[in-house]
Amino acid sequence: MTVDATDASFDNDVLVRSDTVPVVVDLWAPWCGPCKTLSPIIERVVEATAGAVELVKVNVDENPRISQSFQVQSIPAVFAIKERRVVDQFIGALGEAAVRSFVERLLPAASEADKLIALGDEASLRRALELEPDRPEAVVGLAEILVDRGEPEDALSLLAKIPDTGEARRVAALARLAIAGTPVSRGGADGGRELEEHMGALLERVKTDDEARQELVDLLETMDPSDPRRAQYRRALASRLF
Repeated sequence: MTVDATDASFDNDVLVRSDTVPVVVDLWAPWCGPCKTLSPIIERVVEATAGAVELVKVNVDENPRISQSFQVQSIPAVFAIKERRVVDQFIGALGEAAVRSFVERLLPAASEADKLIALGDEASLRRALELEPDRPEAVVGLAEILVDRGEPEDALSLLAKIPDTGEARRVAALARLAIAGTPVSRGGADGGRELEEHMGALLERVKTDDEARQELVDLLETMDPSDPRRAQYRRALASRLF
């Protein structure tokens, strides 16, 4: 998450927010060449934390009070804020490895459940769920193992316990397709012309056949996002339904 803070919003955007999550404050200006080099790097690295760290950008030309409060003499200047205190900082455009190290120091230490989830085998995932019963990553990982083992109904029961996410939808789609006997691969739905013929046949029935509609949606969910057929059939499905 990236926020553009102002002198007026700084307290809420940075100080109050830092009570809940570490905040990286990037002080920059449009005329600053090194800022343009650093900006995409720090945005990419913070985004990779999936919300564990948040980024706040401050244009120092438009918000002089913020730069004065940090006693900034040159930019880019980057500060890490936790619980309303500066806990780390650097000046200048660092490379991606150094920026990643800076951001990773803000992350909480890995819990036992985190370590078990990283192992990824069934026993480890089940143990992680004993420690944190609703941990989404463990649920999705275990559900996919169950689908691979031929237990799709159990996988769906497990997935019903967590909020809907992109990965949860993908694994649920794999489970329903396994129940329906539709072959798929982890890289997307199997088959070329045969698949397209099957999807075309499903498309003709989606208006009045709930099972056909669900099977087509599930096939699309398992396809690689870069597969042009995914967008093509999504548009076709929408036109049939609406």
